[in-house]
Amino acid sequence: MECRVLSVQSHVVRGYVGNKSASFPLQVLGFEVDSINSVQFSNHTGYEHWRGQVLNADELQSLYEGLQLNQLTHYDYILTGYCRDESFLQRVVDIIQELRNNNPNLVYVCDPVMGDHGSMYVPEVLLPVYREKVLPIADILTPNQFEAELLTGKKITSEEEALEVMSQLHDAGPHTVVITSSDLQSPRGAAYLVALGSQRAVCDDGSVRTQCVRMDIPREDAVFVGTGDLFAALLLAWTHTHPNDLKAACEKTVSTVHHVIKRTMAYANRVAGGQRASAAALELRMIQSKDDILQPAIAVQAQLL
Repeated sequence: MECRVLSVQSHVVRGYVGNKSASFPLQVLGFEVDSINSVQFSNHTGYEHWRGQVLNADELQSLYEGLQLNQLTHYDYILTGYCRDESFLQRVVDIIQELRNNNPNLVYVCDPVMGDHGSMYVPEVLLPVYREKVLPIADILTPNQFEAELLTGKKITSEEEALEVMSQLHDAGPHTVVITSSDLQSPRGAAYLVALGSQRAVCDDGSVRTQCVRMDIPREDAVFVGTGDLFAALLLAWTHTHPNDLKAACEKTVSTVHHVIKRTMAYANRVAGGQRASAAALELRMIQSKDDILQPAIAVQAQLL
């Protein structure tokens, strides 16, 4: 049966971030993907120069009305990423609620792109919209540590605090929360990055079951752009395949990202010739990783907590 995703996030002409990073892997895994580009830039903003346009709420509404007029608004999933305008994000929330009238089983996967490492790179007025409007309707949430802290108002300095934050996020709406990266110390040492996940499910007898996992992910000495967008898209796909097994979904998601990063790093080192790799060289090697996307070898195990 056809499974269709509406993906609302950024777009670049060159490179892999936002919809460019999410659409290809979803399509490889069998999903139909319809894209709305919240921004359209020449390239990601990690380059020295970039140009482009930002889609406003009225332009978003015009696109949505076109879909409505042609009765093209049945979706199984909606995936949202980078939005930089308050009215745009508010309109996205309205659209999701309207789409749920067409399909009450619509699953909303939200990557709340707001910032990282203690600083926001979207306007602060977006935070209350995420807290008050987005969280209650989201099913799956993929914040980094900083974004999880923003959404809950709580700092994370330990694994226990991370689990408490994810529980608070469950209470706000999403049944699945994955903190995609953190500053927590891995038991395997400084060469590893810690990610954590939690899935809350209601059992047949009415009891609530929560599965929590930790992943220790090998670090690479480089800054990659678009990996969070790739992560959210892959998590959508693998939770679709494994709806009640967060461990399996996370292992396939994280392992795929790991393979893409390793391939990207090898290419960047080769073309850099001993120099520091450029932003262009560090663009994700997405097409070259098609086989890893389709059938990921498990390189990162998720530990049940």
